[in-house]
Amino acid sequence: MEFVIQLVYLVIGLAIGGALGFYFTRKHFEKELKENPPVNEKMIRAMFLQMGRKPSEAQIKQVMKAMGAAK
Repeated sequence: MEFVIQLVYLVIGLAIGGALGFYFTRKHFEKELKENPPVNEKMIRAMFLQMGRKPSEAQIKQVMKAMGAAK
């Protein structure tokens, strides 16, 4: 009987720990995405302009496609 109670406590503890871990990991991930957003077309344009080049729309689409394939 004592073993069954310990097993129930273990299962409850694992469920609570898993739920808390999921919650805090999700919050941390959302915070990281807000602070460091993924690269978008505006950032690629800025990068090209910093290199002294005027990007065409085709070049921007090509870079976005290449970055999507790399993920």
